[in-house]
Amino acid sequence: MSIRIVLVGTTHPGNIGAVARAMKNMGVSDLALVEPQHFPHKDATARASGAVDVLENATVTESLAEAVEDCIYIVGASARSRAINWPTLEPRECAGKLLEENQAGPVAAVFGPEKYGLTNEHLDLCDALLTIPTNPDFSSLNLGMAVQVLTYELRAAGIDRRPSSYEPDAPLATSGDMEYFYTHLEDVLTDLRFLDPDNPRHLMRRLRRLFVRARPDQNELNILRGILTAVERKGSGND
Repeated sequence: MSIRIVLVGTTHPGNIGAVARAMKNMGVSDLALVEPQHFPHKDATARASGAVDVLENATVTESLAEAVEDCIYIVGASARSRAINWPTLEPRECAGKLLEENQAGPVAAVFGPEKYGLTNEHLDLCDALLTIPTNPDFSSLNLGMAVQVLTYELRAAGIDRRPSSYEPDAPLATSGDMEYFYTHLEDVLTDLRFLDPDNPRHLMRRLRRLFVRARPDQNELNILRGILTAVERKGSGND
C-alpha cells in the first residue's frame, strides 16, 4: 500500500509516536508531518513503542499543500459540519476508496490539530471528508485512536485485494497540478471581473468542489489550462 498519513499541526509529540505505532501495527509506513510543534522528540519515540522506523522516515513540511502535492486523492478527517458540503465517507468506505484510488497513484489521509481539527483551507485540498461515527455523548477521539481506526480498515480491506486491470488514458492530475490550475483559474476570473477579490464569497471553494467531482486527468487539465491561457491572450489583445 502506498497510502500516506498526514498530521497537521500536531501539538503533542506523544501523539505522533502513537500514530506511528498505529500505522506500523497495520502495515502503513508513509507518515508526513506538517508544522509539528515538537519533532523529533523523546515523547514521540517513547510512544512509538518500536515503530521508530516510521518516525525516522517521516517527512516534515511547512504546508499541507507540500505534503500532498504528488497525491491524486486526499481525504481529510473532520467531525464538524461545514458551510459547503463535501463528500463524506465513514472509515470502511473510506479505506476501500483509498485502496481503489491508490491503484492509480499516491493517496493520503489527513488529520488536523488535536484541539481544532482541519480548517476549511486545509479541506480545500481534499477530495472527501472522513468521519468516524462515535457515541454522541462522548465523541472525542485521541489522534492515535482515529488513525488506528482508519489503518485497521485499510488492513482489513487490503486483504486479498486484486489490482485493477483498468488502465487510464493519462495519469490523474495530482494535488499539486490542481493547485496550479486553481491559481490560474482564480487569476483569469479576477481579470474578467467575474470574481471580486474583495467579496469572493465561496466561489473558488465551490469551483474546487466541482473539479473534485470531475477528477480530471493530466491531459484534461492541460486542455483546461490551455483554455484559460487563450482567454488571457484574448483579453490582452494578443490573438
